[in-house]
Amino acid sequence: MEFKPRIEEKRWQPSWETRIFEKWLEEGIYKVRLSPRKKLFVIDTPPPYPSGRPWHIGAAAQYSQIDMIARTARMSGRPVYFPIGIDRNGLPVELYVERTYKVSIRDTPRERFIELCSHALDDLESEMIWIMKRMGLSGDFENYYKTDSEEYRKLTQATFIELWKRGLIYTATRPNNYCWECGTTLADAEIDYEEMPAKLVFIKFKVKEDDSILIIATTRPELLVSCKAVIVNPNDNRYSHLHWKHAIVPIYGQEVEIIPHPAAKPEFGTGAVMVCSYGDYTDVLLFRELGLQEVVAINEEGRMTEVAGKYSGMRVADAREAITRDLEEAGLVVKIEEIIHRTPICERSKTPIEIIPMEEYYLKQLDFVDDLLSIIEKMKFHPPHHKRLLIDWINSLRIDWPISRRRYYATEIPIWYCLKCSEPYVPEPGRYYRPWRDKPPIEKCIKCGSCEFAGEERTFDTWMDSSISPLFISRYMKDKRFFKLSYPNGIRPQGKDIVRTWLYYTILRCYQLTGRYPFYHVWIGGMGLDEYGQKMSKSRGNVIDPIPILEKYGADVFRFWSAQEASLGEDFRISEQRIQNAGKFITKLWNIARYISSFPIPRKVELTPADKWVLSELSKTIKKSLEGYREFNFFIPATKIRYFTWSIFADHYIELSKARAYGLKGFTPQEQRAAWYTLHTVLKTILILLAPITPFITEEIWRRMYSKKSIHLQSFPKAEWSTRYAVYTEKLVKFNSQVWAMKKQKNLTLKDPINIEIPRDLRIFEKDLIAMHNIKK
Repeated sequence: MEFKPRIEEKRWQPSWETRIFEKWLEEGIYKVRLSPRKKLFVIDTPPPYPSGRPWHIGAAAQYSQIDMIARTARMSGRPVYFPIGIDRNGLPVELYVERTYKVSIRDTPRERFIELCSHALDDLESEMIWIMKRMGLSGDFENYYKTDSEEYRKLTQATFIELWKRGLIYTATRPNNYCWECGTTLADAEIDYEEMPAKLVFIKFKVKEDDSILIIATTRPELLVSCKAVIVNPNDNRYSHLHWKHAIVPIYGQEVEIIPHPAAKPEFGTGAVMVCSYGDYTDVLLFRELGLQEVVAINEEGRMTEVAGKYSGMRVADAREAITRDLEEAGLVVKIEEIIHRTPICERSKTPIEIIPMEEYYLKQLDFVDDLLSIIEKMKFHPPHHKRLLIDWINSLRIDWPISRRRYYATEIPIWYCLKCSEPYVPEPGRYYRPWRDKPPIEKCIKCGSCEFAGEERTFDTWMDSSISPLFISRYMKDKRFFKLSYPNGIRPQGKDIVRTWLYYTILRCYQLTGRYPFYHVWIGGMGLDEYGQKMSKSRGNVIDPIPILEKYGADVFRFWSAQEASLGEDFRISEQRIQNAGKFITKLWNIARYISSFPIPRKVELTPADKWVLSELSKTIKKSLEGYREFNFFIPATKIRYFTWSIFADHYIELSKARAYGLKGFTPQEQRAAWYTLHTVLKTILILLAPITPFITEEIWRRMYSKKSIHLQSFPKAEWSTRYAVYTEKLVKFNSQVWAMKKQKNLTLKDPINIEIPRDLRIFEKDLIAMHNIKK
C-alpha cells in the first residue's frame, strides 16, 4: 500500500492566513444568533485608542488573547457577541494633532481643530482594524463602533442627563489636578507618579516673637507667596517651644502661624513644613481643616500669577530657579540637596501637574464606595489576586469625580445657561447636543423668562464615554430585548494599567444607572515589557511594531507566543527572537499533520497498549487544558498542549507506532489500523484544543483532513479515555531516552540494530519497542 500525504506542502505558509480569514467572513461563522432562552456571552472588548504609530505590540498581544476568550466561549457552547470598537475621544488625539500638524488647540478655531482630529483618527484607525483582522480576531467588524460617533455620544449625554435628574451631578470650585500643557483638569485616575530629580532647598524663616531662625526645607520655593501656615509634629521636641508662634515668610513677608500637626513628618527635611496653596493634596486637606485662605499663585497656563510680584508671568520651573537664586543672594539658604522626588505627572503629556482651584462639574462617587465594594464581590476576577488593585483604588478615593474638561475633541456637556439669571437648562435625552455651536432646544428660561442663552463649552472626561461601553454594546435605552439578553456582559478583558480608570469608572457608572454590576467576569492581563524587562515606550525607543512581525511570522506564531509567554495577569517579555522561537511549534504541528495525512481513518479498531497509553496522556492533557480555558488563562492550554504534542506524541508515540502504521513485517492489519485510528484521534483532538489559540493552522489542517465545516464550529473534546496507562509514561520515556543515548555513544544511527533488554514492566509495549529501536534479542 502506498502512503502519500494528502497535505502536499512541506511547510506552513503564514500568507494563507488572509485567505482563511476571508473564508470565515464569507461563511459568517461568527455571527451572533439570538435565542430568547439563552443569555448572550458578551465581551466588553476594550476599544483601542489610535493615538499614534505604531500600535503597541503588547496591546496587540492582549487583543489576540481577547479573541481566544471569544473562541473559548463559543467552543464551550455559549452564544458569543464579540463587538469591536475604536476609542476616538479625548486628550491623546488632541496632543497627536498638535504634534503632527504643528498647531495649538488654543490658537485654532474649534471646528477646524475637531476636523483635524477626526482626519488623523481615520488614518490611524484603518491600520488598527487591519492589525485586528490580520491577527484573526473573530469580532463583529461589520458593525464596529466609534466612541466619537453621534450614536455613542448621544448615549453618553443621555446617561449624564439621567444622573443629573437623580441629583448625582453638581458644580463646585475646588482645588483640582491641572495639566497646563494639556490645558485641562484631570481626575486622580489620570495622574501617574514618576521618580524625578529635584532640589530640596533649606530656607531660613525668622520667628516673629523672639527673632530666632526656623529652617524649612522645600522643593517648591516658588510657592512662598501662597504659604499660609507652618506645621511641626506635636511630638517633635525640637519645635515644642515654637507652637502657636509666628514665622515670617522670606521675600513676601507675611506672618504665618506655627501649628503643631501630625501631618508634619519629623524625618523629612527639617521636620518643619510650609502649608501652601497648593503644593500637594496634603496642602489641600490642611487648608480645609485649618480654615486657611487660599492664594492662587499659578494660573491655567502654568505661569506665576500677579501675586508672585516680580516673578509674575514666569513658568513655574523658571520662577523656582529665580526665587532660589534670590534667596541665596539674601543669605537665606542654608543648603540645597539634590534628591529624587516622587512627582505627580499627567499620564498623557508627562508634565508635572499643578493643583489649581477651578469650577468643575462633579459626579458623586464617595457616596457609593460601600456599594461598589459589595458588588465587586459578585464578579469573578481572573486572576483572583488582581481584584485587590480595584479594592485598593476604591478605598483611596477622597473626592468626587471631576467630569468636566476644557478640551475640544470629546463629548460635549449638554447644558445651556440663561444669560440673565444663570439658570442651567439640561435638555431631554434622545439627541446629540453641541451647546457651544447649537441653539438651545428651549425658547425661554423656565425661571426668569429670558430668551438669551449661552451654551456650555466644556466637554466630558473621556472616561465618561468609555465607562458606558457595556451599556452601549448591550443597546441600553435602545433595544430592551437585546439588553435583557446581553446585560450584564459576560466578561470585561483589559490591562491592569487601567483598573483605576476604565474598570472602576465602568462599575461606578453602570451601577448608578442600572443598579447592577456590568459584567460577570473581569479578566486582567499583564503588561508587555521589552526583552530586558523594561516598560516599552516611544521615548525609550524599544517599542516593536506588530505589523512586520505579523507579516513575517504570521498571526498563529504571534498568538501562540503570546499565550505561552506568561501566566494570566503576569507581565510578559517581548522580543522578535521569542516570537520566532514560538514558530518552531507551528512548524512541528504542520509536520505531524502532514505525516498523519498519509494514512486512512478507520472506524472500528482494537487498541494496542501503546495506543491506550498515548490516549491516557491525551485525556490528562484535555483535562488540564480545559481547566485553563475555564479560567481564560491561555498559558495553561498552550504549554500543556505543546508539551504533549512535541514531547509525548511526536517524540515517543509517533516513533513507537511508525512501523505499525506503515504495516511493516510482524504487524497485523488490525494493529496497523489501530495505529491509524490513534494517530488521527490524537491529531483531531489536538487541533480542536488548539483552535482558540492558533485558529488558522488548525482550520487549514482540519478542513483538508477531516471536514468541510470549520473547526471553530466544534465543541471542546471530553477526556473520555482512561488514564490508567499513564503510569507507564515516565518509564517509557526513560527507556527510549536510554536507547537513543546508547546509540549516540556507540556512533550508531537510530535505525541501526542494538542489543538491549526491555524492562519487565514495559513488556506490554515489546512489539512496538523492538520495531522502534531495531532491538536484537
